[in-house]
Order: sequence, then C-alpha cells, then structure tokens
Amino acid sequence: MIDSFIFLLTHYQLIHGYAGVALFSKRKPLSVEYGIGKPEFDDEGRIITAVYDNFILVNAYVVNAGQGLKRLDFKLQFDQDFREYLQKLDEQKPVILCGDLNCAHKEIDLENPKTNTKTAGFTPEERADFDRLLDAGFIDSFRVLYPNQHKCYTYWGYRFNCRAKDIGWRLDYFLLSERIMANLIDNRIFKHVMGTK
Repeated sequence: MIDSFIFLLTHYQLIHGYAGVALFSKRKPLSVEYGIGKPEFDDEGRIITAVYDNFILVNAYVVNAGQGLKRLDFKLQFDQDFREYLQKLDEQKPVILCGDLNCAHKEIDLENPKTNTKTAGFTPEERADFDRLLDAGFIDSFRVLYPNQHKCYTYWGYRFNCRAKDIGWRLDYFLLSERIMANLIDNRIFKHVMGTK
C-alpha cells in the first residue's frame, strides 16, 4: 500500500523515539511547513502543514498533558497557539486537521469518563480548549456523522488488556473548516486494524 503513495513527509523531535508525525500523499503539495513557528513546540516535531490547490492539510500529534498532569500548562499553551495557527490558515483556504489531538472531547469519547476527569486527555481544561477549537470554526467530522455512536475508540492503554476489553479513548480526529462540511461523505474508525494503539 505504501508504494502507491508518492510523497512521504516526516517531522520528528530531536530526541529519537519521541513524538513525530508523517504524511503520506499521492499528490505533491504546493508547499509544506513544519511546526507552527514556535520553537518550544516545533522542536518536538508535532505538526506538518501541506498546502494543496483547494485546501490545507494539517497533520498533528498534539502535546500530551503527561502523567500527573506535569505538562498540562505546556499543553494548554500549545492548544492556544495551535488554534491561532489554524485560524490563520483557515483565512487562506479550508483546513483539514487530522491526527492525535490527545483529548477525548466528550464523555462518549472514552470508556470510563467519571474516573478520568483528572487524567491527561480528559481534564476540564483540555476539553474546554477543544470546545474553543470547535468554536473557532471547525467541526468534528466523525461526531457530525455519528453523534451518538459509542465505543468508537482510537487508543487503548497498554495495561490491563484494554484493547481486548475495548476500554479505550477516541483521541484521533479529522476536524474540518465548517465551510467544507458539505463535502464530507464519511468518517470511519477501523478498530480492527492493528498498528493502531
């Protein structure tokens, strides 16, 4: 399958084995940018922006708040700067944002919401930032199509056999500029495909 893609773009952190994103494309982008113009975040290799004729594709691996929420403030600053970056892009062309946003937005997006309100990825602060991103003119393409569908997870922890028990989180998204919502045909999660967490 990878052979059918012509362009492979990668962006990774200076420390090997930590963070990084890749973008596979059958079409050559008009231009490519790495990062959001903020060295404190860009050095972690989290964003690739590819500009095409009619849209801008942003591939992201958003900051995780960390065990014990030790990076929560760092993540919240990233969220704000990233949102502003996306809004500027959206002024040029419609944006498609895809990737690991490291946040289960609503209770329906994880198996155990009540016990995870102080866990990275589901704090009130992170979820409020996600609300602000949607309020800035973006839509969660999956939830637009499947607003009430449960157990649609993209991440399962490594401990306690979570994948086999389907105790998961939906952390991966395709967000779209609202103005291209009419072009949305479908968005599916293929949980049975291994290679995802």
